[in-house]
Amino acid sequence: MVMAAIALFHSVYGLRSLERDAAARLRAAGHQVVTPDLYEGRVGSTLEEGFALRKEIGWAELCGRAEKAIADLPASAVLGGFSMGAGVAASLWPGRPQAAGILLLHGIAEIPANAREGIPLQVHLADPDQFAPADEVAPWRAHAARAAISLEVFLYPGVGHLYTDPSLPDYDAKAAEATWSRVDTFLAAL
Repeated sequence: MVMAAIALFHSVYGLRSLERDAAARLRAAGHQVVTPDLYEGRVGSTLEEGFALRKEIGWAELCGRAEKAIADLPASAVLGGFSMGAGVAASLWPGRPQAAGILLLHGIAEIPANAREGIPLQVHLADPDQFAPADEVAPWRAHAARAAISLEVFLYPGVGHLYTDPSLPDYDAKAAEATWSRVDTFLAAL
């Protein structure tokens, strides 16, 4: 029995083992998971190369590719992503108001005006995080509270931005395992 359908979008690096391994882990727990390749096979080997790919393709095109890639998923599919992928997931959220939940790993993203009251939203962030600084996270959390979203934010002190990625110096095994344990609990409750 499939527990949840999940769209999991990659970071600015592109689709790599981080996303593939996360999808395999979630599939083993009984979920249907898709990991759209928004860069169409290209991967940045450095953060700078990843940002160059993102710029070359363009944000609107990336979001358009994401929308097409999940067109066949049910309206209740969970939208999730890693870092830049969190932003991609959020870009699709307004058009999928019946999403069962939103999962943002290593980033925060805009909360749409039509966000359903009580929608489960789980966020995992390094603390501090250069891409999600505390002075942006605090007002974002307040906005989520005003929107009556069921928000859980987990902060992981002293880890790097993409701390769940074993291929990067940011990796922290203990924080990564805590994240995946919390993600499992979140998804099982949907």
